[in-house]
Amino acid sequence: MEINEQLKILKRGVSDLISEEELKKKLTEAKKEERPLRVKLGLDPSAPDIHLGHTVVLRKLKQFQDLGHEVYLIIGDFTGMIGDPTGKSETRNQLTKEEVLENARTYQEQFSKVLDPEKTNVVFNGDWLSEMDFADVLELSAHYTVARMLEREDFSTRYNAGKPIGIHEFFYPLMQGYDSVAIEADVELGGTDQRFNLLVGRKLQQEYGQKPQVVLMMPLLEGLDGVNKMSKSLDNYIGVYDKPADMFGKVMSIPDDMIIRYFELLTDISIERLDQMKEKLARDDFNPMQLKKELAHEIVEEYHSEEDAVKARQEFESVFSKGNLPEDIPVIEIAESDLEEGELWIVKLVAATGLVDSNSQARRMIKQGAVTIDDKKYEKINLDIKVEDEMIIQIGKRRFAKIKLV
Repeated sequence: MEINEQLKILKRGVSDLISEEELKKKLTEAKKEERPLRVKLGLDPSAPDIHLGHTVVLRKLKQFQDLGHEVYLIIGDFTGMIGDPTGKSETRNQLTKEEVLENARTYQEQFSKVLDPEKTNVVFNGDWLSEMDFADVLELSAHYTVARMLEREDFSTRYNAGKPIGIHEFFYPLMQGYDSVAIEADVELGGTDQRFNLLVGRKLQQEYGQKPQVVLMMPLLEGLDGVNKMSKSLDNYIGVYDKPADMFGKVMSIPDDMIIRYFELLTDISIERLDQMKEKLARDDFNPMQLKKELAHEIVEEYHSEEDAVKARQEFESVFSKGNLPEDIPVIEIAESDLEEGELWIVKLVAATGLVDSNSQARRMIKQGAVTIDDKKYEKINLDIKVEDEMIIQIGKRRFAKIKLV
């Protein structure tokens, strides 16, 4: 494929590129020398589940794969025990080696949802970082200054606020940067929040006599609220392992002004088709629901199947357009012996469904007016509910459970 065509594909949806001229030069040299570029993504396995926000950068990696380039996923088994302090107002808790390796294992399984595992090189930075002795660490740290470290916004904010910064936290960007030296990366990908760390890699490669990597930054995808970054802790996420019906329903809940952004970052739809969609959305007589259903279908099909996407759409239209209940509501057993005079505190009842992660989340959902029991909405937590067989509990628009007394 011609270099300009490759550039057109690789620049799509990108927030920042340092620099386009360097990337074009690297692509040209690689084609002339008949070799692939080495494209790197560093991943700190601090949490075991990935969502569609994570796939934005993974999809860009897949484009490099499809163009014949070599992808390296750097699993931060060593750096993960420190924890990336990016965006944190305080020192992060360090993970154990066992926690990091278990999270890394689940990450690898989930990567295959987007990347071709046969064309993906998965390496652990502990392979080289754990081999460094104290003299090596001193040499590495000599290539960067404290003043430059404090240019990083989160470090600067904490320093000015008098909050502690562990010396070990300064080593995180240095070690991530050294990963680029270790594999001689041509390109490194990351989110816009990783800008500082990515640029450290360029600096260190120059210090170690290598050509600096091109830095390609992808935007941080907003979650279902259309405002905050997609995050499991904010419960505004779509997980790659969500059930088809849940995934479809979640996509349908995004604000209309996020439709194009989701299409651009989460699908392979053509630029021409995107332009047509923008024109439709600008018309007063066009219902955005049509495009949202198309988006939901595309996403479910990618992570499940065409059959699942069709079924999920039919169920959505049945449940939300016609007011019916889903066909496969999970049944939750509650022992009558656990009830007091047939009643249970509403918070414990909601938590018992498994539709929330904890009593705390159950409290929040109730207070937000998101909990309905047998078609009646509840907004107060100081209530005991009469528990009955086949009682239907609903949280939000998409989550249902049926109670069975045993």
